[in-house]
Amino acid sequence: MKKIMIIGANGGTAKLLIENQLNNTENQLILFLRHAERLNQYQANPRVVLVDGDVLDTDTLANAMADADIVYSNVGGINLAEQTTSILTAMNQANKQRLIFISALGAHHEVPGKFGAWNEKAIAAFLPGFRSSAQLLMNSNVVYTEIRPAWLTDNHEVNYEITSQDEAFKGTEVSRASVADLVARIIDDPEQYQRTSIGLDKPGTTADKPSWL
Repeated sequence: MKKIMIIGANGGTAKLLIENQLNNTENQLILFLRHAERLNQYQANPRVVLVDGDVLDTDTLANAMADADIVYSNVGGINLAEQTTSILTAMNQANKQRLIFISALGAHHEVPGKFGAWNEKAIAAFLPGFRSSAQLLMNSNVVYTEIRPAWLTDNHEVNYEITSQDEAFKGTEVSRASVADLVARIIDDPEQYQRTSIGLDKPGTTADKPSWL
Protein backbone atom coordinates (compact mmCIF):
# COMPACT_ATOMS: atom_id res chain seq x y z
CA MET A 1 0.00 0.00 0.00
CA LYS A 2 1.30 3.43 -1.01
CA LYS A 3 0.17 6.97 -0.34
CA ILE A 4 -0.19 8.96 -3.57
CA MET A 5 -0.47 12.75 -3.73
CA ILE A 6 -2.38 14.04 -6.75
CA ILE A 7 -1.80 17.74 -7.46
CA GLY A 8 -4.49 19.29 -9.62
CA ALA A 9 -6.85 16.52 -8.60
CA ASN A 10 -9.92 17.90 -10.41
CA GLY A 11 -8.37 17.48 -13.86
CA GLY A 12 -9.85 15.00 -16.30
CA THR A 13 -6.95 12.56 -16.23
CA ALA A 14 -6.52 12.98 -12.48
CA LYS A 15 -10.14 11.99 -11.85
CA LEU A 16 -9.68 8.84 -13.92
CA LEU A 17 -6.57 8.03 -11.90
CA ILE A 18 -8.44 8.56 -8.62
CA GLU A 19 -11.07 6.02 -9.63
CA ASN A 20 -8.39 3.61 -10.84
CA GLN A 21 -6.55 3.75 -7.53
CA LEU A 22 -9.66 3.46 -5.37
CA ASN A 23 -11.12 0.59 -7.40
CA ASN A 24 -8.00 -1.43 -8.20
CA THR A 25 -5.55 -0.85 -5.35
CA GLU A 26 -5.40 -0.36 -1.61
CA ASN A 27 -3.43 2.87 -2.02
CA GLN A 28 -4.33 5.98 -0.07
CA LEU A 29 -4.75 9.33 -1.81
CA ILE A 30 -3.97 12.94 -0.96
CA LEU A 31 -6.03 15.08 -3.34
CA PHE A 32 -4.66 18.62 -3.63
CA LEU A 33 -6.67 21.22 -5.53
CA ARG A 34 -8.21 24.65 -5.36
CA HIS A 35 -11.85 24.62 -4.23
CA ALA A 36 -11.62 21.11 -2.80
CA GLU A 37 -15.41 20.99 -2.41
CA ARG A 38 -15.48 20.03 -6.10
CA LEU A 39 -14.40 16.54 -4.98
CA ASN A 40 -16.65 16.31 -1.94
CA GLN A 41 -17.81 12.89 -3.15
CA TYR A 42 -14.57 11.56 -1.64
CA GLN A 43 -14.80 13.41 1.65
CA ALA A 44 -16.13 10.42 3.60
CA ASN A 45 -13.73 7.92 2.02
CA PRO A 46 -11.24 6.79 4.69
CA ARG A 47 -8.55 6.32 2.04
CA VAL A 48 -8.76 9.93 0.82
CA VAL A 49 -7.48 13.21 2.29
CA LEU A 50 -8.77 16.35 0.56
CA VAL A 51 -6.51 19.41 0.70
CA ASP A 52 -7.71 22.81 -0.47
CA GLY A 53 -4.68 24.73 -1.70
CA ASP A 54 -2.90 26.59 -4.48
CA VAL A 55 0.11 24.87 -6.04
CA LEU A 56 2.00 28.17 -5.84
CA ASP A 57 1.67 28.11 -2.02
CA THR A 58 4.84 26.08 -1.60
CA ASP A 59 4.68 25.68 2.18
CA THR A 60 1.10 24.39 2.10
CA LEU A 61 2.07 22.04 -0.71
CA ALA A 62 5.08 20.72 1.22
CA ASN A 63 3.00 20.15 4.34
CA ALA A 64 0.33 18.31 2.36
CA MET A 65 2.86 15.88 0.84
CA ALA A 66 4.55 15.06 4.15
CA ASP A 67 3.20 11.47 4.15
CA ALA A 68 3.22 10.87 0.39
CA ASP A 69 5.27 8.11 -1.23
CA ILE A 70 4.71 9.33 -4.80
CA VAL A 71 3.70 12.75 -6.10
CA TYR A 72 1.66 13.03 -9.30
CA SER A 73 1.37 16.44 -10.97
CA ASN A 74 -1.66 17.07 -13.17
CA VAL A 75 -1.30 20.87 -13.29
CA GLY A 76 -1.02 23.01 -16.41
CA GLY A 77 -1.40 26.50 -17.77
CA ILE A 78 0.71 29.32 -19.14
CA ASN A 79 2.53 29.63 -15.79
CA LEU A 80 3.43 25.94 -15.67
CA ALA A 81 7.12 26.65 -15.04
CA GLU A 82 6.23 28.64 -11.92
CA GLN A 83 4.02 25.81 -10.71
CA THR A 84 6.75 23.27 -11.44
CA THR A 85 9.26 25.31 -9.45
CA SER A 86 6.88 25.31 -6.49
CA ILE A 87 6.34 21.54 -6.73
CA LEU A 88 10.07 20.80 -6.88
CA THR A 89 10.79 23.19 -4.00
CA ALA A 90 8.03 21.59 -1.92
CA MET A 91 9.39 18.12 -2.65
CA ASN A 92 12.83 19.20 -1.46
CA GLN A 93 11.34 20.73 1.68
CA ALA A 94 9.36 17.56 2.40
CA ASN A 95 12.27 15.27 1.42
CA LYS A 96 10.24 13.56 -1.32
CA GLN A 97 11.84 11.91 -4.34
CA ARG A 98 9.36 10.25 -6.74
CA LEU A 99 7.44 12.51 -9.13
CA ILE A 100 5.20 11.63 -12.07
CA PHE A 101 4.70 14.78 -14.13
CA ILE A 102 2.26 15.38 -16.97
CA SER A 103 3.71 17.57 -19.71
CA ALA A 104 2.78 17.65 -23.40
CA LEU A 105 4.08 16.75 -26.83
CA GLY A 106 6.57 19.30 -28.09
CA ALA A 107 8.25 19.85 -24.74
CA HIS A 108 11.52 18.57 -26.23
CA HIS A 109 11.08 19.79 -29.84
CA GLU A 110 10.44 16.14 -30.70
CA VAL A 111 7.34 16.36 -32.93
CA PRO A 112 8.32 16.04 -36.62
CA GLY A 113 6.80 17.11 -39.89
CA LYS A 114 3.58 18.95 -40.62
CA PHE A 115 2.01 17.86 -37.34
CA GLY A 116 4.97 19.26 -35.45
CA ALA A 117 4.65 22.59 -37.21
CA TRP A 118 0.89 22.65 -36.61
CA ASN A 119 1.34 21.75 -32.93
CA GLU A 120 3.89 24.55 -32.46
CA LYS A 121 1.26 27.07 -33.56
CA ALA A 122 -1.70 25.41 -31.82
CA ILE A 123 -0.17 25.45 -28.33
CA ALA A 124 2.34 28.27 -28.83
CA ALA A 125 1.25 30.03 -25.64
CA PHE A 126 1.87 26.92 -23.53
CA LEU A 127 5.03 25.43 -25.03
CA PRO A 128 7.43 27.79 -23.19
CA GLY A 129 6.01 26.53 -19.89
CA PHE A 130 6.33 22.89 -20.93
CA ARG A 131 9.90 23.42 -22.13
CA SER A 132 10.99 25.36 -19.06
CA SER A 133 9.41 22.69 -16.84
CA ALA A 134 11.27 19.96 -18.71
CA GLN A 135 14.54 21.74 -18.03
CA LEU A 136 13.61 22.25 -14.38
CA LEU A 137 12.96 18.52 -14.03
CA MET A 138 16.27 17.59 -15.64
CA ASN A 139 18.15 20.03 -13.40
CA SER A 140 16.41 18.80 -10.23
CA ASN A 141 17.42 16.05 -7.84
CA VAL A 142 14.01 14.32 -7.87
CA VAL A 143 13.34 10.95 -9.48
CA TYR A 144 10.87 12.13 -12.11
CA THR A 145 8.98 10.61 -15.00
CA GLU A 146 7.84 13.25 -17.48
CA ILE A 147 4.91 12.04 -19.60
CA ARG A 148 4.25 13.85 -22.89
CA PRO A 149 0.79 12.87 -24.15
CA ALA A 150 -0.50 13.62 -27.61
CA TRP A 151 -3.72 15.61 -27.95
CA LEU A 152 -6.13 14.21 -25.38
CA THR A 153 -9.50 12.58 -26.00
CA ASP A 154 -12.22 11.35 -23.66
CA ASN A 155 -12.58 8.08 -25.56
CA HIS A 156 -13.23 5.11 -23.29
CA GLU A 157 -10.22 3.12 -24.43
CA VAL A 158 -6.77 2.16 -23.24
CA ASN A 159 -4.59 1.97 -26.33
CA TYR A 160 -1.17 3.55 -26.44
CA GLU A 161 2.45 3.31 -27.44
CA ILE A 162 5.48 4.91 -25.80
CA THR A 163 8.37 6.78 -27.37
CA SER A 164 11.59 7.64 -25.59
CA GLN A 165 13.00 11.11 -25.07
CA ASP A 166 15.33 10.67 -28.04
CA GLU A 167 12.69 9.36 -30.46
CA ALA A 168 10.48 11.39 -32.76
CA PHE A 169 6.90 11.63 -31.55
CA LYS A 170 4.50 9.39 -33.51
CA GLY A 171 0.73 9.87 -33.33
CA THR A 172 -1.52 12.88 -32.92
CA GLU A 173 -3.91 11.79 -30.15
CA VAL A 174 -4.34 9.57 -27.10
CA SER A 175 -7.09 9.02 -24.54
CA ARG A 176 -7.00 10.35 -21.00
CA ALA A 177 -7.79 6.78 -19.95
CA SER A 178 -4.53 5.68 -21.57
CA VAL A 179 -2.55 8.34 -19.70
CA ALA A 180 -4.19 7.32 -16.41
CA ASP A 181 -3.37 3.66 -17.14
CA LEU A 182 0.31 4.45 -17.68
CA VAL A 183 0.47 6.53 -14.50
CA ALA A 184 -1.15 3.68 -12.56
CA ARG A 185 1.47 1.27 -13.96
CA ILE A 186 4.28 3.55 -12.80
CA ILE A 187 2.70 3.94 -9.36
CA ASP A 188 2.57 0.15 -9.13
CA ASP A 189 6.23 -0.14 -10.15
CA PRO A 190 8.04 3.17 -9.50
CA GLU A 191 11.34 1.73 -10.71
CA GLN A 192 10.10 2.24 -14.28
CA TYR A 193 11.04 5.26 -16.39
CA GLN A 194 13.16 6.98 -13.75
CA ARG A 195 14.58 10.42 -14.59
CA THR A 196 13.36 10.27 -18.16
CA SER A 197 10.72 11.72 -20.46
CA ILE A 198 8.34 9.52 -22.45
CA GLY A 199 5.92 10.32 -25.24
CA LEU A 200 2.47 8.75 -25.36
CA ASP A 201 0.18 8.37 -28.38
CA LYS A 202 -2.44 6.04 -29.82
CA PRO A 203 -0.96 3.77 -32.49
CA GLY A 204 -2.15 4.49 -36.01
CA THR A 205 -3.00 8.16 -35.45
CA THR A 206 -0.10 9.68 -37.39
CA ALA A 207 -1.49 12.61 -39.38
CA ASP A 208 -1.05 16.32 -39.99
CA LYS A 209 -3.36 17.14 -37.03
CA PRO A 210 -5.77 15.33 -34.65
CA SER A 211 -8.73 13.65 -36.36
CA TRP A 212 -11.39 16.01 -34.97
CA LEU A 213 -9.70 19.20 -36.19
